[in-house]
Amino acid sequence: MTRTHAQHAIVTGGAGLIGIGICAALADAGWEIASLDLETGPDGVRHLACDVTDEASVAGAFAALGWDGLDLLVNNAGIAGAHGRPLAEMTLAEWRRVTDSHLTGTFLMSRAALPLLRAGSAEVASSIVNIASTRAFMSEPHSEAYAAAKGGVVALTHAMAISLGPKIRVNAIAPGWISGEADLSPADHDQHPAGRVGRPADIAGAVLYLAGAGFVTGQVLTVDGGMTRKMIYEE
Repeated sequence: MTRTHAQHAIVTGGAGLIGIGICAALADAGWEIASLDLETGPDGVRHLACDVTDEASVAGAFAALGWDGLDLLVNNAGIAGAHGRPLAEMTLAEWRRVTDSHLTGTFLMSRAALPLLRAGSAEVASSIVNIASTRAFMSEPHSEAYAAAKGGVVALTHAMAISLGPKIRVNAIAPGWISGEADLSPADHDQHPAGRVGRPADIAGAVLYLAGAGFVTGQVLTVDGGMTRKMIYEE
């Protein structure tokens, strides 16, 4: 079965590095896109100012949207915030700012989107794609807030998939190192089994795959060039 209507997608954090890549790929594929972000998104994409951590702001953005249906929600917004700050020095406000931007924002956006997400058969079910991180599974020192937030996104993903299926599929993507820089060192690329650092287009391609993968739900697709499978020993 195929859809008989134009496909509509919301991308939160659409003005960021990965968000811009996702919006571009969806636009190229013929989707109508709304970017919800505090910053203005890429040209050619409808922009709605929205703080995903604020219930009223989310409600206002959906009211301004004016769509009668939605096929895809990409929960991509979030900040690194207190990354690098030792746990003993982290304030509660810093902790909440990071965790709210990723986890609470995903909850608020998903809840608001439910009335719009089009229910259908498994073949044409609407889809939610949450952007997690490989830092949900592995860490550097002093990354507790970010790791906890992304780990929460992973757990929220499988919980939502069970609650909302089969009419809505819910999956997550766990990006590794994604960069838009062209002047990275050979060592940066060589530490990846795939031979290079990731690009926004790599995550965008994964979003497009999950949006159409009718038999995939509750899963986390790791897109990291193989880094989480690489054993590292000091020499």
